Amino acid sequence: MEKLFHAATEPDADRRAYAVWVSEIMLQQTQVATVIDYYNRWMQKWPTLQALAQASLEEVNELWAGLGYYSRGKRLQEAAKKVVSELAGRMPRTAEDLQKLLPGVGRYTAGAIASISYGQATGVVDGNVIRVLCRLRCIGADSSSPAIIDRLWDMANALVDRSRPGDFNQALMELGATVCVPKAPLCGECPVKQHCQARRRKLFGKPTPVPDVEDCGVGDCPLCPPATEPWDSSLGVTNFPRKAAKKQPRVERTATCVLERRGCHGAPEYLIVQRPSSGLLAGLWEFPSLPLAQGLQEEKQREVLADHLQAWTGRPVVAGGLRFIGEVVHIFSHIHQTYVVYSLHLDGDVTLDPALSLSRWVTEEEFHTSAVSTAMKKVLKAREKQRGEESGPGKGSKRKRGTKLQGASTTRPGTQLSLRAFLRAPTSP
Repeated sequence: MEKLFHAATEPDADRRAYAVWVSEIMLQQTQVATVIDYYNRWMQKWPTLQALAQASLEEVNELWAGLGYYSRGKRLQEAAKKVVSELAGRMPRTAEDLQKLLPGVGRYTAGAIASISYGQATGVVDGNVIRVLCRLRCIGADSSSPAIIDRLWDMANALVDRSRPGDFNQALMELGATVCVPKAPLCGECPVKQHCQARRRKLFGKPTPVPDVEDCGVGDCPLCPPATEPWDSSLGVTNFPRKAAKKQPRVERTATCVLERRGCHGAPEYLIVQRPSSGLLAGLWEFPSLPLAQGLQEEKQREVLADHLQAWTGRPVVAGGLRFIGEVVHIFSHIHQTYVVYSLHLDGDVTLDPALSLSRWVTEEEFHTSAVSTAMKKVLKAREKQRGEESGPGKGSKRKRGTKLQGASTTRPGTQLSLRAFLRAPTSP
């Protein structure tokens, strides 16, 4: 697989395990296309565990900025420090020890590292594997429930090729990512279609009369679809897997102020402050912000924000001087966050209290290279838009974002067989 190219060609087992580890942590809840550039920059900056262990959390957050789920980078660095300081720089060799000894390494990541890097015959279960196995066996129970996840792990461990576990696991994940996709799966191209119970049900309109190895379809099987959720013939194989209704994210509102001054060269500088070292967006930098109570009127919002700003600037802030920019919405995995954004320009020399080490003035360029979240970049973009409107038609500038990622080719490691070749029945000698 492309994401593991460096791992597949790295002869040293520990360095190979580190490369796999980094790629798998980055790929949690994040698409491959987004990860590629981050992964390449990370491996260039910290090519070994030892190099990462010597980095500061600020450096890690700066490189991770924009990738989301920021605690992943923090735990990755914590685990690297532990390997260096407590394990003599030697990575644990088994999935069990990887999960037990390394912060942030769960069952899937441990299985991926152990099988791909150290050849341990252990399966892996991620979203792609869940989809493949649920369709192969017509598993219609809630695929996110702990009991079903345990059964899927049992199946993955039973299926894994003992002689080439890493290649098999990568092939299984790739099958789910490219063929057995969530919508419009390419069933005609699937190398294991003859074994797929969901496809059989789609073709013949009923489940197979022969129970499979999990006894699915016999009696009150916990793996079968519940009677309240009958087979939908229009969906075909995409009836599987089934998940419980997703919990709605909680709604929060936060007042944020783009506080600026004129820098020594005339360009604006912005005040950013550092978030607490734990919790959401831990250790990242942001514009001065504070959560708003539900139902708070705009006048009161301005007052509480002005008081908050005074604590950072050391000078009185008049609530009426805050200029409303607009609302910026950002969706976290579990929070629907609305930033109520204001701007305030400070005249004269504004010197921060040396005791407030968690605040600093930055230029626009420094802001974008700092460890700031995507949400804060949206906030600054809203301020830039307002400034462009203030300067008159045609005078506002627009930053170009989202340049095409480099290195996003379809190259595969030389040792990786195609799915069709890998899953083809062995020929007789």
